[in-house]
Amino acid sequence: MPLSASGKLRTVASADLGGLGAKAGAPVEFTWVLPSAAPLFIPWLMVLALLTLKANRRAAAWLIWLPIGLVLLLSSMRASLPPGTDFFMDAVAAMGFGLAAVWLLAHWLRRSHRVLTFFCVLTVLLAFAALALIAWRGWEGMNSEGLVLVIWLALSALITTVALSLGGWLCRRGFRPVAFYVWLLLTLGGLWFALAAPFFILAEITNDWRMGWGEFFVPVLSVAAGHFILLLPFLILSSAAPFFRARLLALLQMTPDAPPPVLPTTDLNFEPTNPKESL
Repeated sequence: MPLSASGKLRTVASADLGGLGAKAGAPVEFTWVLPSAAPLFIPWLMVLALLTLKANRRAAAWLIWLPIGLVLLLSSMRASLPPGTDFFMDAVAAMGFGLAAVWLLAHWLRRSHRVLTFFCVLTVLLAFAALALIAWRGWEGMNSEGLVLVIWLALSALITTVALSLGGWLCRRGFRPVAFYVWLLLTLGGLWFALAAPFFILAEITNDWRMGWGEFFVPVLSVAAGHFILLLPFLILSSAAPFFRARLLALLQMTPDAPPPVLPTTDLNFEPTNPKESL
């Protein structure tokens, strides 16, 4: 049971008695209440701790709460998901806090080589997101469902880091927000397709589970689009706020798009000459 949930639960004891009686006993209901609300504040306290760092002691750094709030609002829209898959929104919310940590530590994560920067970003993103997930669900909630969330979280963190690194490399000569967003969306789509394609091919070869092309492309496109929507609030913050814009450019080693050069103007006075005077 996740730490963030409470309510009435029903348990039923069942056993196969081989025709000697009913297989299931009478249901027993009990009310489960939240044991302690303290773990729910751990992700928020982590962000507050990062805001106390010397490099983040400025008003612009507190704008990080805006994308966090938007991601949490997105993760609360569980009714639109298919039944039995709403628990994936816990990973979405955890990724929001992981991305916030990367944005606040971008000045420290930057390394001389892109490969080192990649592993630093991946480590921080996965560590903070995993801590947020464990704080919400608790160790008791890390069952088979929790294991699926951890795997999903690890894949999302890896694909996020790869997409940001490739997007930064493609826009290394000049950062233009719209172009960077397009490259990032295309990269996310390609990475999720590359991850899902082996399972589709294996199912087609073994004939264990045949699906149409639409049943393959639509879910993958939906996941890629949802992943981009998760990143979009942080990207918009980096485009609108100069503080985070400089952080993103430094982290991904991109140069700002230079404005077109302005040629100096000179006053040229052309006075008509008299043809007779020139002879």
